[in-house]
Amino acid sequence: MIEGSRPALRIGNCSGFYGDRLGAMREMLEGAVDGQGLDVLTGDYLAELTMLILGKDQLKDASLGYARTFVRQVEDCLGLALERGVKIVANAGGLNPAGLADKLREVAGGLGLDPAVAHVEGDDVRHLSFDGALTANAYLGGFGIAAALTGGADIVVTGRVTDASLVVGPAIAHHGWTATSYDELAGAVVAGHVIECGAQATGGNFSGFLSLPRRDRPLGFPVAEVAADGSSVITRHDGTGGAVTVDTVTAQLVYEIQSTRYLGPDVTVHLDSVCLEQVGEDRVAISGVVGEAPPERLKVCVNELGGWRNSVELVLTGLDVEAKAAWVRDQLGSRLTAAEVAWSEVTPPPADAPTEEAASTLLRCTVKDPSPDPVGRAFTSAAVELALASYPGFTMTAPPGPATPYGVYRAEYVDRSDVTHTVVHADGRREVVADPTSFTPAEEAPGARPSPYPGRPDVLTRRLPLGTFVHARSGDKGGDANVGLWVAHDGVDRDVYDARVQWLFKMMSPKGIGALLPEAADLDVEVWLLPHLGAVNLVVHGLLGQGVAASTRFDPQAKGLGEWLRSRTVSIEESLL
Repeated sequence: MIEGSRPALRIGNCSGFYGDRLGAMREMLEGAVDGQGLDVLTGDYLAELTMLILGKDQLKDASLGYARTFVRQVEDCLGLALERGVKIVANAGGLNPAGLADKLREVAGGLGLDPAVAHVEGDDVRHLSFDGALTANAYLGGFGIAAALTGGADIVVTGRVTDASLVVGPAIAHHGWTATSYDELAGAVVAGHVIECGAQATGGNFSGFLSLPRRDRPLGFPVAEVAADGSSVITRHDGTGGAVTVDTVTAQLVYEIQSTRYLGPDVTVHLDSVCLEQVGEDRVAISGVVGEAPPERLKVCVNELGGWRNSVELVLTGLDVEAKAAWVRDQLGSRLTAAEVAWSEVTPPPADAPTEEAASTLLRCTVKDPSPDPVGRAFTSAAVELALASYPGFTMTAPPGPATPYGVYRAEYVDRSDVTHTVVHADGRREVVADPTSFTPAEEAPGARPSPYPGRPDVLTRRLPLGTFVHARSGDKGGDANVGLWVAHDGVDRDVYDARVQWLFKMMSPKGIGALLPEAADLDVEVWLLPHLGAVNLVVHGLLGQGVAASTRFDPQAKGLGEWLRSRTVSIEESLL
C-alpha cells in the first residue's frame, strides 16, 4: 500500500448479465461470514444484445428501457445495504437511467427509506443520426460514477458505461485518482473486467470445472479488493461454491479482449503487463498492470432492426440421413421465398446406436427477411405440411413458432465533443464530467504472433486433444469470435510449464487455425500473445456474421467455440505430458 493511502476498497459483483441469479444481491450483502463486509456492490446488466432488448421494450413503452429485475433486487435489499453502509453501483439504467432512478426513489419511498440516488447519462447518441439506429450508446468511463459517489450517492445507476467502469468509478472516488493516474486506472480496469461477469471468475464456464471444489453449491460471486496503487486481490465470500484460482481468473481475464491493448474511455490497458499470483486459498493477486492515455474517440454500440427471422429443427434418424436431409431441403427449399435461407450441416449418427436419440441427428433451417410474411405462416406451413409427405421418421423438435424481429449490431466511433458525460446528483444538480486532455494515438498493438514462430526442433509426439493441458474461454464481439487459450496451472514444474507455453504459441498459427476450426478457414484470424499469462487470444473475424441477434450459427455467441477447439486432436510432444 502507498504510504498515507486509504485501505483497499472491497467491491463485489452481483450480476453478470440481465437475467443473472436474482438472489445474488442479498447473497453478497449477507455473505461475508469472515466479518469483512463490502464497501460497494456492483451489477452488470448490459451487453450488446441487451441494448437491443431494451430498445424493443421502449418501442412498446417509452418509460421502460432499464433492467427491471434490478428494481426487484433493490426493493428486496435496499434496507440491508443502507444498514451496512454498502454503496450500490449498476449499469441497469440501460436506455433510461433517469427513469430507473425515479423508479428506485418510488420503491424506496414505499419502504419508508430515503437513499440518495444519482444517475449518469449522456451515453445516448441517437441524436447523431446513425443510419437505421434503434439504439446508439457511447461507452462512458468511471469518472461520472466517481463524481456521483463523491457527491454522497448511496445508489448510482448508469446507462452504457464500460463494464469495468462499475469498479473503476468507486476506486477513483475512494483513492482520489486523477485522469492521469494511468497505471492505477488500468489496474482497476483489469479488476473490473475480472469481476464484471459474476460467477465466470469463480468457476462458471470454466474448462477446468472438474477440479472445482464445492460443485454441489451455487457458485459464489467475486469480490475485488482494489488497493491505492491499482493492484487488487480477487476473492469470494467464504462458504460459497466454486473457487478463485489463477486459472479461473485467467479464464475471465482473456474473455472477449481482442488484442494486447484494451481500449477504454479512461485508459488504455497493456494486457501483456498483467501478472497473477495465488496468494492464498481463493485469493489471486493482480499486479504490474501498466496503463497509458485513452484513445481520442469513444466507441459506440449501435443496434438496428435488421428484419424478421424464424427456424425449424428436423430430426433425422437411422440410415441414409444425408439422403433424407437432401430430400427435405429440396422439398422445403422450393417453397421458401425468404431473402436468406440457411441450412445446418448434417453429421451421420454412429452405426448400431443403442438408443433412438443416439441414432438421430438434427437438421436446422433458418430463414430471414426484411418482411415478417415470408418467415411467418408461409414458412411454418410449408414445414408442417411435409409431416406425412417427406422422409421416413419425419418429426420436429418443436412446432415452428411465429416470426420474430432480429437486430444487427455494429460498432461506431465518435468524437468526445459529441458526448456530454453528465452526472445528475440526488438533489437534481447536474455536473458535466470533463474529458481527458491527453490521448494515445491509434496504432497497431504489439504482441501479434510472429510468423514463422521460432520453436523447438521436431520430437516424438502423441495425438491428443488440445485440451490435455490447455484451457479455453470464448465469446463474441459483434460479428467476431474471441477465443482465449492458456496453459493450465496443473502442478508441473516451471520448465515444463514454460515449454508448454512455447508449444502453444507455436501451435496457434493464424494460417493453421483453419485446420483446427474449419469454419474459420476462409476468415481473417488474429493471434495475440500474452506471455505473462501463458495465453494466446484468437480473434476470428466474421465468424458470427452480423452479431448474436442476426447470426444463423447454432452457437451465435461462440460460447462453446473454445470447448470445441480444446477437443480437437493435435500432436503434443511427449516431454510435455
